[in-house]
Amino acid sequence: MRTELNLTRRLDRVFTRLDREPERPAHLDVPRMSRHRVVLFTATLAFYLAIVWAVVITSWLVRLDWQVMFFRPYQQWSEIHWFVDYYVVLGQRGPTAVMVAAWLGWRSWRQHTLRPLLTLGASLLLLNITVGAAKYGMGRLGPHYATVIGSNEMGLGGDIFPSGHTANAVVTWGILAYLASTPTARRWLSAVSAVTSLGVGMATVYLGTHWLSDVLLGWAAGLLILLALPWCEPLIARAETAIFDLRDRWRTRRGRTVPAPAVPVPVVLKPRTAPAGQSAPAREPVASARGPRAPIHLAPGPHTARSERTPVTPVGSRRPPHADRLPRGASQPARPVPGG
Repeated sequence: MRTELNLTRRLDRVFTRLDREPERPAHLDVPRMSRHRVVLFTATLAFYLAIVWAVVITSWLVRLDWQVMFFRPYQQWSEIHWFVDYYVVLGQRGPTAVMVAAWLGWRSWRQHTLRPLLTLGASLLLLNITVGAAKYGMGRLGPHYATVIGSNEMGLGGDIFPSGHTANAVVTWGILAYLASTPTARRWLSAVSAVTSLGVGMATVYLGTHWLSDVLLGWAAGLLILLALPWCEPLIARAETAIFDLRDRWRTRRGRTVPAPAVPVPVVLKPRTAPAGQSAPAREPVASARGPRAPIHLAPGPHTARSERTPVTPVGSRRPPHADRLPRGASQPARPVPGG
């Protein structure tokens, strides 16, 4: 009995506290990330910082970078060089953004929402800010511009660390999985985006344009942006509402300033009746405004059934009339007897 009373008092306190709390607007509510996503975000951030620290202190990772560079994969497997040249385009900002934006634009038009396009714009904006700041902040030179063997080549004015191709591939193709409408589509698109971004990163190492550590950091940078997108959802929803409000205002203002075209109302004129004892005045013939119409060739009347029509032989034709095509009940002309 006492346990029930204590439970009832606690519930009353909770409900009283909820009634006193003021309501917040929906667009100010920050979405709560799942525990799984928080763990992934924390682990990826720790991996990102570990890669940066390993390169800064010139650890075994930097020595591995030099070993891969001296291995020269583009010479060891030169037969696939042409394919890698085309495949690495899947990580370039321009072509990939155009392809993905076209698909998301079609989805926005079908679903009457701007969320797919705004989410893509927010992810690319985050990518430019975070990856661009890291590139110019650390200033690492690429393999083709390395000066000292075994050095980390940082602080020399380069812009190679982390790999922009790899991070762009992770974000651009991963956004399709993030916006998938069904769990099955999300799993398939996640696998496709992971394989694509993995291939783009290894393609840059094969071509010698990036160190191996650049690619590792690029993967982590792109994954961090995808994992942080739920925190941007309130801002995306607010931007979508503002754009739709601006569109409605523009339509309303346009409707006020530009008058609608007047619809002509047909006027029916009644004939004027003459007064009693007077004849109606004769009307003058009015010439038609239209030109002469072409003659219309109609079938000779009266219109009868096809089976009842008499076949007509054209003038000057050597073909004799067909007696078997005459209408039913008509007398057939006598045929001339040959030699009679």
